Amino acid sequence: MSVAVQPKVSTAVSRYAVVGHPVAHSQSPFIHAAFAVQTGEPVVYERLLCPLDGFTTAVRAFAAGGASGCNVTMPFKFEAFEQVAKTTPRARIAAACNTLRFDADGWLGDNTDGAGLVRDIERNAGVDLRSARVLLIGAGGGAAGALGPLLTSGASEVVVANRSVEKARALVDRHVAALGVASARVAAAPLDGCGERFDVVVNATATSVAGAGVPVAASALRKGGLALDMMYGPAAAGFVTWAQSNGASGRDGLGMLVEQAAEAFFLWRGVEPETAPVLRALRERIAAS
Repeated sequence: MSVAVQPKVSTAVSRYAVVGHPVAHSQSPFIHAAFAVQTGEPVVYERLLCPLDGFTTAVRAFAAGGASGCNVTMPFKFEAFEQVAKTTPRARIAAACNTLRFDADGWLGDNTDGAGLVRDIERNAGVDLRSARVLLIGAGGGAAGALGPLLTSGASEVVVANRSVEKARALVDRHVAALGVASARVAAAPLDGCGERFDVVVNATATSVAGAGVPVAASALRKGGLALDMMYGPAAAGFVTWAQSNGASGRDGLGMLVEQAAEAFFLWRGVEPETAPVLRALRERIAAS
């Protein structure tokens, strides 16, 4: 794990939270509590429900109360980027932040989503992205964080499909400008014309949370390929079932959640936790609920 700015570690108990709307479903407090126990780091982690029109006020109040940082979930990742004084390279490319560190000389913004996604696909799902054709569905905060790491993963092609092709094209153009020549071909496409038989399909839209149908046709899946929804638990069940019923391997976003959380923990604490035992415990916890 590496980021542009070194962590500032303290032995005092540090407060963190996941900030979003909704946020009650978040498993991040469980994950970071497990990381804290595993590493011995003095961390407490909570949930912070933020009004849709009050992200900046809520987070500034949290920081002013002595907190050390936070994770940012939907729908505030782009807004979080506008509030930071410093950014890591991956946050700048995404123009979105899912992790903030409240440094005394200004907030630092990072984006650990894409690193967590790639690590989960390759390490936990056992899928080699080298030479793979990847379909990324969506052009919001989750997709913005994922695109850069996917483009540098060794994939041969990445297609960004979105209801608004213009939004997808803007995301693609920004990454091409930032990364220059990449090994992967990259293109924007409409949902109903995104292509067929991708090795990996990633759903980065909010369709699962909204209970809506899968936004692309089954022909987008390659038999035996991987289809991953960034959501997890009951919200991702429909997408996972759809993938499996069409001959692909369906996967939810729990592994990505744990891996991106480990990246955030490293940014905050300078310690890299082991993710495999935490992911196992999290799956057991959800299965028992």
